[in-house]
Amino acid sequence: MRLLLAYDASANGQAALLGAPELDWLPHDDVCLLAVMPIPGGLFLGEGYVPGEILEADRHAAHAALEEGVAQLQRRGFTVEGKLAFGEPIEEICSTARALGSDLIMVRHPTRLSFAARWWRGWIGASLIEHAPCSVLIAVSH
Repeated sequence: MRLLLAYDASANGQAALLGAPELDWLPHDDVCLLAVMPIPGGLFLGEGYVPGEILEADRHAAHAALEEGVAQLQRRGFTVEGKLAFGEPIEEICSTARALGSDLIMVRHPTRLSFAARWWRGWIGASLIEHAPCSVLIAVSH
């Protein structure tokens, strides 16, 4: 079984995902840890330009966290590769799952958001379920 673990390229998102108890009962071989870094819309200037030094600093931090996440999973017995993607999260997760031939995508859902906040802001899991090329496991944070 090919497993894709996906998170939002933040240290908190990775910690939540890797702390999920569901990982203990999933297959430990053929795993991809995917960090998806959205391009921040607020950084676009009038001409559609994002300052390179801002993106590079964010990319470096996300890559370092990804490497630590891969190392953490390897210490736990997983055979894992890490990937860093940039763009719209649903598109990046689904395209990576298709390219890898994933059988399962796992994400972690924060329960600290109220029902109204999740409904108003929208939540990535709902769209992911609609567009994923394979099964999706949504682990719930407590």
